[in-house]
Amino acid sequence: MTGISSEDLAEKDAIRELLARYCYHLDNDRFEDMAALFAPDGVWETAFGTATGHASIVALARSLASGPSPLSGPRPRRVHLTTNIVIMLNGDAAAAQSNWTLVRNGPDGPGIGAGGAYDDQLVKQGGHWLFRRRTIDRFIAEGRN
Repeated sequence: MTGISSEDLAEKDAIRELLARYCYHLDNDRFEDMAALFAPDGVWETAFGTATGHASIVALARSLASGPSPLSGPRPRRVHLTTNIVIMLNGDAAAAQSNWTLVRNGPDGPGIGAGGAYDDQLVKQGGHWLFRRRTIDRFIAEGRN
């Protein structure tokens, strides 16, 4: 087995940073900043709809944030956690797979709100990694087996 180059390590670290920034922006309702992590024609595919392009991604994120909360009252604070990240590099393109968990405040204290997997197609543009397509599989949720 051959070792991984320091250049590949740096690229993978930059992609992990992209995945983390996405969570921070989403959890803090910074939807414009989150959408800016996508290529101009990037696609955000969620369990609740699909959006293409920055303006459409912002609009979908805002509509999801303003929708009814699974808990009564205002939308609770939440944190998306990304784990088990696997990255495959191919020049200025890459693919990443990872798992996510949403932890949120609730009436009985913190709890898991949902979870699943991300399937990402990434592109390097202008020296920065961006999402070309982020597909979210939400398979851990209330009412699911």
